[in-house]
Amino acid sequence: MSTDTLLDALHQRLGQRGLLRDPEDMTRYTVDWAGERLGQPLAVARPASTDEVAETLRLCRQHGVAVSPQGGHSGLVAGALPAADGGELVISLERMDRVRDIDPINFSMTVDAGCILDNVKQAAAEHDCDFPLSLGAQGSCQIGGNIATNAGGLNVLRYGMMRELVLGLEVVLADGRIWHGLKALHKDNRGYPLQQLLLGSEGTLGIVTGAVLKLSPRATQSRTALLGLPSVEAVIALYGLARRDCSDLLSAFELIPRRCLELAMEATPTLNDPLDDAYPWYVLMEVAASGPLDLGAMLEHLLEQGMERELVLDGALAASDTQGQQLWQFRESMLEGQRRYGEHLRTDVSVPISRIPDVVERASTAIMAASPDCEIIAYGHVGDGNLHVNVLPPRGMADADKHDHLHELEALLFEVVDEVGGSISAEHGIGRTKQAAYLARLSPLERELADGIKTLFDPEHGLNPGRILPQS
Repeated sequence: MSTDTLLDALHQRLGQRGLLRDPEDMTRYTVDWAGERLGQPLAVARPASTDEVAETLRLCRQHGVAVSPQGGHSGLVAGALPAADGGELVISLERMDRVRDIDPINFSMTVDAGCILDNVKQAAAEHDCDFPLSLGAQGSCQIGGNIATNAGGLNVLRYGMMRELVLGLEVVLADGRIWHGLKALHKDNRGYPLQQLLLGSEGTLGIVTGAVLKLSPRATQSRTALLGLPSVEAVIALYGLARRDCSDLLSAFELIPRRCLELAMEATPTLNDPLDDAYPWYVLMEVAASGPLDLGAMLEHLLEQGMERELVLDGALAASDTQGQQLWQFRESMLEGQRRYGEHLRTDVSVPISRIPDVVERASTAIMAASPDCEIIAYGHVGDGNLHVNVLPPRGMADADKHDHLHELEALLFEVVDEVGGSISAEHGIGRTKQAAYLARLSPLERELADGIKTLFDPEHGLNPGRILPQS
């Protein structure tokens, strides 16, 4: 059967708004946040319901056409981009954006997978609750994509990754059957936790169409501090103090080098240097709580201890929520500052927290030895051991040479990560970009199990083929 027959059937089922076929209309579905672009899709299906997703998958299976589920285009590993051969149908869930239900007593909410994260957070806040996932892309990323990549972000330290924030899922399988798993249970110990297989599967096992999310009480107060420190070792020592003194009230603890502040101020000229002097390293931290707690006194006590032990050299404590948001603007703007330098190496590794200083030093030494004129920017979420050791290529390097050069530097970083028992992907996933490195580190048994799971859920390998595992 021809693809024209498939597209005509999809048009009849999804309607004019539900199927895009004009190349110009499909342009924005061919690029992600990182600027990666692979190919043009066969078409873009935009179903408005779970039943329409199911019918789309049934039709694609009948016609032997592979599909690529897509969320908010904020991925960084080319996992949701259409294949270069133009044969994949992109399925965008952007029209499925309903908040189906909020239960503030059960601290849960049920949403469509196409809901934008920011909108979910606002809806929860209206019921005096909080959905704590916090990402720089939360104004555009979608819940389905967050689930498919097991998103992390700034608050993993306190609330965990997406895997800990999902109670139930609704999923359309490769053959169009619908798995109705929208349970709002905080405890459910019945056999195999099937939903956990879908979390982080990057659309290769099924398409998530709905989710029950776990909410938290909305914090009535928060305090933010930006601290200047002499070394990464001092940052980790301060983290140990903060984790004990602030306990579960500590929601974020970010490692930031001086260069990142400079990049933030380059990208956002309204930002001013937050401290009187410049320091090699900074910590951006936040504590949050509900109830009559003096968070300001808690942070001041921590700062005093840090100074007494010569871990902290200076600091700024936000006196209001507005000032706290201004400090967090440095964290967001420094990413845009890196993008302004064009193609560069973006990494996302996980290491034991205690080994962060060692990894930063060893990786920096190895990378600088191989590329003395590059610039290393290492930052990350200290509380969960997630480092981003990014590299700006040497100025003046030809664009044609950058990709291979940066790939060689990434391999040096991965060697250091392997030596400390770390992971080459902390929160961005595998997609296409990290597939070779991922496969090289799988044991034969792990590969056998991974292949078995893929074959069970998607025997014809029509769901996001070539992502995570190679296309069969």
